Amino acid sequence: MTSLGGHVSRLRQRCERRLDDIPVPRPFSLERWSEAVARYRGRKLCLRPMPGLSRTAPCGMWISLASTDYVFFEVNTSRLHSEHIILHELAHIISGHTLGVDIADSVLGGLLPDLDPTSIRRVLGRVGYTSEQEREAEMLASLVHARARCPQPGGQDQELAQMAEALHFPS
Repeated sequence: MTSLGGHVSRLRQRCERRLDDIPVPRPFSLERWSEAVARYRGRKLCLRPMPGLSRTAPCGMWISLASTDYVFFEVNTSRLHSEHIILHELAHIISGHTLGVDIADSVLGGLLPDLDPTSIRRVLGRVGYTSEQEREAEMLASLVHARARCPQPGGQDQELAQMAEALHFPS
């Protein structure tokens, strides 16, 4: 049996490797990050705000059609929360996660009544954080946030971190 700490460490390492392929833009912009994910996938990516989504469905949802990925997200929340929802969905895309949902029996029929169910290749919508895919998407989204907030190389924070390391103090 593996320890929880070891599992989290392996999960983080796996997510860090994924981010090696898609550098987080600095200064960070959600638009530039989304463009980078689209280039990485070689597919069009559309972010679609959907007010009231969380009342009838998860806060965010990814729908993959033949040539385009759509990310729907709740906008009646804080900007930071909306951004995290989008990053979470983009993490699912980057990771290639799959979760089949029957559109005839789901909320998608009400949200997207004009969409042909046979044209949907992949739908991901979450309501909790219980599966390995959900933990991975949360970790990846959190790492993007952390890299976006990380100080620029050569800045004052970098100098303080180098001094702390030289003196063996945690930064």
